[in-house]
Amino acid sequence: MLEQRYRWKNIHLREHVDVLDGGKAPTILLKNATYLNQVLRRWMTANIWIYEDRIVYVGDKLPEKLNNCEVVDCEGRYLVPGYIEPHSHPFQIYNPLTLARYASNFGTTTLINDNLVLFLQLEKKKAFTLLKELRNIPATMYWWCRFDAQTEIQNEEMVFSHGEVKSWLEHDAVLQGGELTGWPKLLAGDDMMLHWMQEAKRMRKQIEGHFPGASEKTLAKMMLFGADCDHEAMTGQEVMARLMQGYTVSLRHSSIRPDLPKLLEEIKQLGIDQYDKFFFTTDGSPPSFYERGLQDMMIRIAIEMGVPVIDAYNMATINVARYYNIEYLHGNIATGRVANINFLEDPHNPTPISVLSKGRWIKRDGEDKGEYGSIEWSEFGMEPLELDWEINMSDFEFSMPFGIQMVNEVITKPYSIASDVSFDELSFDHDECFFMLIDSKGKWRINTILKGFATRLCGFASSYSSTGDIIIIGKRKEDMLLAFNRMKELGGGIVMAEQGDILHELPLRVKGLVSDAPVDQLITEENKIKSLLSERGYGFTDPIYSLLFFSSTHLPYIRITPGGMYDVMNKNVLFPPIMR
Repeated sequence: MLEQRYRWKNIHLREHVDVLDGGKAPTILLKNATYLNQVLRRWMTANIWIYEDRIVYVGDKLPEKLNNCEVVDCEGRYLVPGYIEPHSHPFQIYNPLTLARYASNFGTTTLINDNLVLFLQLEKKKAFTLLKELRNIPATMYWWCRFDAQTEIQNEEMVFSHGEVKSWLEHDAVLQGGELTGWPKLLAGDDMMLHWMQEAKRMRKQIEGHFPGASEKTLAKMMLFGADCDHEAMTGQEVMARLMQGYTVSLRHSSIRPDLPKLLEEIKQLGIDQYDKFFFTTDGSPPSFYERGLQDMMIRIAIEMGVPVIDAYNMATINVARYYNIEYLHGNIATGRVANINFLEDPHNPTPISVLSKGRWIKRDGEDKGEYGSIEWSEFGMEPLELDWEINMSDFEFSMPFGIQMVNEVITKPYSIASDVSFDELSFDHDECFFMLIDSKGKWRINTILKGFATRLCGFASSYSSTGDIIIIGKRKEDMLLAFNRMKELGGGIVMAEQGDILHELPLRVKGLVSDAPVDQLITEENKIKSLLSERGYGFTDPIYSLLFFSSTHLPYIRITPGGMYDVMNKNVLFPPIMR
């Protein structure tokens, strides 16, 4: 029925009005509903009429016709709008479909997604066809348009051409440009990025920043260039600095930055008691972070930290909708809105007992109704990874004069290699491992040493990376080769090998990047990987993000990228890749 960002056709609009006139019955009637009215900022009681996927009336009246209408008495329940995740990375082992199904069971029925994987891995026609297919699922999906690859890739100017970026910006499912991980290039004079930002503004679309540690002057400059929001505030003072420069602030609580309690406490200490310019984000965390929910988890934390209950719900609903100019569709329970409604047992418990999304029961009295179906990913160019090339022991040559040291999950710096790396095995007495990035097409490789990832890891291979290339880590070259070959057999995945045996494997058969398994199954798998790596010396909390960020050049200090070993601060390639 719906197409192009909820533009109902004339025939459907006439049907909606006909329900009010008594010519048609609603499909669902919610009687005696105590619901959150965000305009009046109070709980009210009303009857809510729903016709197919739209709320057609909220008020005291009852419909004239009830034939084939499902009547639900809402006494004892509290109704709030479906929650909105404003900053989702939907390819973190899970995929957009499995994430949406899991999220909507926790009440997050709308996601605004990063398009980077689609931009880098699919040609535009197939990517847009996938976006169209995803319109048919019960959750609502919007997208961002990236302006850079977040790493050094070959022929970036051709991949991120003006035509490609403009096509994405013009797509009606795209609500914003960004996030601006490449903002230093903008400050250094990149007028093409500035032009794309202005094109987004011309289309009345937002610009999402990415400004960790930015000074007041930098924040002011980026606001002048067109930025609207930033999610990188890590202290109350940084929140205040962004508010003072006119930003909307997305308060982050993620696997590597679980900052929300601290941010809310420091905001309170600064005397900030108005929340209209805030919303929440979990910033695309790996599956295990979502064991306790998504936006419902954020609302719960806010209420526990003393945020007024209505403000806590507003930060996950109407504040987001207003910011993205989709309030006429989302973020509140009112006539004309999409029928995304969460049913709560108590306003202080934001995890819903029942969920309506696009007028369909996603969850009913605690039971997942299984509304999502499946997607045949190969039809959209996301088939299992096929590597038509081999590697052998001659590829495991390590002669780099320095290596990469992990400072935390995502920050890496250069260091002088202390061990003799000329042998086929490294000692378990230190935390240095062989470290490789190999082109997914087999044309080049980069070999160095990684310090701080593990002490007793024999062999590890992953097709999950930010570039889609292959990461291999380990102490024993034979086990590294074994892990790679098993990953290849799987059609992509994460594989651990030890002393000639496969220790654990997680197939990622969607382009070698993500799984089509349910998120709750992936939570178990990720926790198993974390446990095995921890036993072998991984000292941080989030290995999935470590794999993702090894190539990400928006973080200091040194990265392993398709363009070679890259110095982030000086913006130059230190060592190019070795052609195979």
